[in-house]
Amino acid sequence: MCGILGGINFDIDQYTDAKKLLHHRGPDENGDFRDQNLYLYHARLGIQDIKSGQQPLIADGFVIIFNGEIYNHKTLRTAYNLKCRTNSDTETLLKLYQILGPKMLDLLDGMFVFAIYNTSDKTLFFARDRAGEKPLYIYRKDNRVAFASELNALRSVTNPELNLENFNQFLRYCFVGSSTPYKNIFELPAASWYRINVSTLAFEQARWWSIDEFYKQKSQLGIVETIEKVDNLLHQSVQARLENSDLEVGTFLSGGIDSGLVTAIASSYKKDLKTFTVAFSGQYDESHLAEQVAKKYGTNHTKIDISFSNLKNDLERILTNYGEPYADSSAIPSYYVSKEAKKYLTVVLNGDGADELFGGYRRYVPFLHYDFFENQRFKDLFHGISSKLPYPKDKKTKYNYIYRLIDFAGKEPLQAYLSATVDSFEGYEKFFYSKENPFSEIEQNLNSLSFDKISGLRKIMCLDFNFLFANDLLVKMDIATMANSLEGRTPFLSKEILEFAPTINDEFKINKIRTKHILRELSKKYLPKELVNQPKRGFEVPLRNWIENDLSEITKDYLSGSTFAETFIEKQFISKLIEDKVKVSSEKRAKMLWIMLTLEIWYRKCYSKN
Repeated sequence: MCGILGGINFDIDQYTDAKKLLHHRGPDENGDFRDQNLYLYHARLGIQDIKSGQQPLIADGFVIIFNGEIYNHKTLRTAYNLKCRTNSDTETLLKLYQILGPKMLDLLDGMFVFAIYNTSDKTLFFARDRAGEKPLYIYRKDNRVAFASELNALRSVTNPELNLENFNQFLRYCFVGSSTPYKNIFELPAASWYRINVSTLAFEQARWWSIDEFYKQKSQLGIVETIEKVDNLLHQSVQARLENSDLEVGTFLSGGIDSGLVTAIASSYKKDLKTFTVAFSGQYDESHLAEQVAKKYGTNHTKIDISFSNLKNDLERILTNYGEPYADSSAIPSYYVSKEAKKYLTVVLNGDGADELFGGYRRYVPFLHYDFFENQRFKDLFHGISSKLPYPKDKKTKYNYIYRLIDFAGKEPLQAYLSATVDSFEGYEKFFYSKENPFSEIEQNLNSLSFDKISGLRKIMCLDFNFLFANDLLVKMDIATMANSLEGRTPFLSKEILEFAPTINDEFKINKIRTKHILRELSKKYLPKELVNQPKRGFEVPLRNWIENDLSEITKDYLSGSTFAETFIEKQFISKLIEDKVKVSSEKRAKMLWIMLTLEIWYRKCYSKN
């Protein structure tokens, strides 16, 4: 795992600060390459072929810098009879590109962003993995191009202007997405490649893979055969992610079935596997469930107790790591967990992606039974009813679930999706100055899925993977781990699982009201009975308590007086939220204030600090 950086037509001293800002991604060593107007830089976290895997790697007139891991690279070396001088997956990538060009992307199982420079035709080729586990940001203006693994680094090179049109999406969806907060900077979308001529700056871009195509397919396997296939694919994926490392690999072990399955399978390939469970003071503690798994498989288990006592002092530093507004509150515990785990290991496996691919969220349940995106009868029946009902005071009640169900059942497709997922400022859009739709990309994807007549469950799961998972959850994991020079590996995102899971029968994912049915059935083979039917929790942060107590002072300091948020939202509404004079549940009030707080911290500490 590393950081990459480079550009065309910039002076060499313009990269100085950016290289320092990428140090945490690659603290072990660094290297660079220059060819006339082109500059390439690599910061390395040594994990594979530590002795000979330095970058940039140069061979036969090609140069590569690479961030990520290719787990099947040894198999590909054999299959294509590649003659390599190192054991590094970086060289495997370079040799494959020389033979196959962009077509080689279809073969790769891994997480990656890389840049390959052809010194003969002066072209620079970028590519990103299927899910978007590894990031790449590209700046393009006039006769200059620059790129980097993180926005903070790229901004230090380019000093871009703000793109105010993109902030409504953040406020409504909790992240900016591939459009970024800046003019002339975009994030290369997942499963895409980008090629540019270094001399003329002519470029082309293409999407080389899409999960949508697999949601259109339907597996003919029965439940028993499907469970067996998922079991086999997960074994292959876990084994590959364990073995492709010169350093010891451990696992994050929560009390849930996803990390439990990964740990159980990993322990069959590695004795004395190191496992880590975290317990947050004052929160629901699942460590006793994790300890049951650790005891069953004889792992070398560590329980890490983490307190939020320093959150007020750490908050700005944690959030500014993202280089853009970022409002997923689970970024806070993710940072602390990664910081503690790094004291023991450099590589850990996690259970991310299982919920999105196998139906782990409770909000998926109604979409199994009704396509709320298409059913006009429900829209007509429930339209406007939620506004006449008492607003739920507690999000964890059955009434809140029913209220939200009625609310999005009466809405148009895009608004229904937003209400069913993030539910941030939904219902309060009238206080936004701009009335334009900031979600055209989501709406286009939804329209294409409706055209192909796939089920409501497949639609919401596909949308989640393409937008919520790619732009929120994967960003969180990359930044939280890499800020602490820790590599997270995700077995549920293997090539084979990504291309099989979408095809699985809907009822195998959601069985009546039982979420993640197929993984729960598989877990009976591996996990203690008590874990099998545990509900999805994730990192349950006490956001309401933070806003009302621990962070109340910093919230008022940032959101009182002149604010960046009032560029988009009526100042009076912000003031009433602070004073708790808006008709809204305490949890939703806390969420709206948190979103604006994170926006304000980014604006003052990242953008206008100079």
